[in-house]
Amino acid sequence: MGKVSVAEIKELMKSTGVGMMDCKKALEANEGDMDKAIEFLREKGLATQAKKSGRAAAEGIVTAVVNGNIGVLLEVNTETDFAANTDDIRNFVKAVADTIIEKNPADVEALKAETISGGTSTVADVLTELAGMKIRENIVIRRFVRMEGVLASYIHNGGSIGVMVKLDTELSTEQVSAIGKDVAMQSAALNAPYLKRDDVPAEVIEKEKEIMLAQMAEDPKMANKPEKVKEGIVQGKIGKYYKENCLLEQAFVKDDKLTVEGYVDAEAQKLGGTIVVTDVIRFERGEGVEKKEDNLADEVAKMMNK
Repeated sequence: MGKVSVAEIKELMKSTGVGMMDCKKALEANEGDMDKAIEFLREKGLATQAKKSGRAAAEGIVTAVVNGNIGVLLEVNTETDFAANTDDIRNFVKAVADTIIEKNPADVEALKAETISGGTSTVADVLTELAGMKIRENIVIRRFVRMEGVLASYIHNGGSIGVMVKLDTELSTEQVSAIGKDVAMQSAALNAPYLKRDDVPAEVIEKEKEIMLAQMAEDPKMANKPEKVKEGIVQGKIGKYYKENCLLEQAFVKDDKLTVEGYVDAEAQKLGGTIVVTDVIRFERGEGVEKKEDNLADEVAKMMNK
């Protein structure tokens, strides 16, 4: 038959919650028959996945894989930690990470269209089968970062936090991997929002200053001090802000007499070279994902309003 209409595709999307392209393919494969198209999607596991997609997936795995000078930090979410700990999920996450390293997709949607590493199906098809037929939970490839260069990584607590560190150095990866891992562990533990003070937006510092001045105005011991004195106090507090919120300026957890940057410089000197930490990416499993417990009435109401 000819092309299916936009209205038919929309109707099937509304009925199943499945994406546009899959609905289009289902209708074309079944001569526009809506019931057969729904059955087709259910057989593919797509409708099952869509039915579950409203449930929050806030558990799962964060993984970091480094292969030579290419690395990937990846988060895949599930609804329960039980599912996250199955071999099926762990094998899937590893294959997805390998796919990112090999294919360098632009984003999650492009990744789903790639043939999965070591297989013949697309990442999307493997995900659908895993979610609908085996795990029977919503599974989400949430985000990834692919990096190239001298890299080091750290995974905390089996996949609750992952960190990837990029280093600019003339030294070999083998020489600096332990140093990079120490930096990654620092990030995992203390979660500095910025790498260095130049990364802190000017408006953030201005807001901090406003808050500090407002606090002094409320303090009877500080309120009447000269403005110049107050400004000096604020500058001191801003310095403390940098030390707490910029990774390279934090006290190094293994030796608090050194900053993180001081530790890196000292280790580089021992090795006869230089090391500059140029990038640190940190993923914490489920951060920003709202865990919602919907009761049956709410769920039915939502379905009726779709």
